[in-house]
Amino acid sequence: MSAVETSGRPTGLGARVLGLAWRALVLEVRMYDSIVRVLLRRPAVAPGASGFRYDAPTRVLLVAFVVVSAVELVVVDVLVHRWPWVRVPFLVVGIWGLVWMVGLMCSHRVRPHVVGPAGVTVRDGLELDVHLPADVVARVTRRKRSYADKPSRVVQDQGSRVMVVAVSQETNVEVVLDRPTTVRLPGRRTAEVDGVRLWADDPDGFVAAAHERG
Repeated sequence: MSAVETSGRPTGLGARVLGLAWRALVLEVRMYDSIVRVLLRRPAVAPGASGFRYDAPTRVLLVAFVVVSAVELVVVDVLVHRWPWVRVPFLVVGIWGLVWMVGLMCSHRVRPHVVGPAGVTVRDGLELDVHLPADVVARVTRRKRSYADKPSRVVQDQGSRVMVVAVSQETNVEVVLDRPTTVRLPGRRTAEVDGVRLWADDPDGFVAAAHERG
């Protein structure tokens, strides 16, 4: 199994800088959007569709990071409060980092995978949001796979190009496409894939929902 090069926009330092800037902007907007959606209890799931979370294996770890960061922010502020020129930058960076992690945690709740009449939407936190129209989804099955190392986003396996959306280096649902389909990856890159492997906390429910709407 090998990584597959993905196509994108013209290369060059300027294009790469622009791509990074755009990626950072998208993440920032989605981060605040996720927090607002949690407060309003409005997950990004279309009417008539079902959402499926994918963060169970990492939920406790992320909560621990948020708690530790909050405690660290208070401790550092106490240590440097005598020096405003040090305190203010630390506070700004610390609060932004804490809000960012809270936004990431919120995104797992309000930006789940979605199965509905329009097809399947595959997500991964703040970065990935790939919609697979119903007419290109051939079948959805439960199939668990483990990866020794963190897999590339797109891999080649037995002649097929597959997008991998693993959690803790595992996937448990496989979406086979009826024909090669171009998907948009983080950083404004694109790739043509024949299927998608993803992790869902409720794989049986995910597969059942796909079959019900298939």
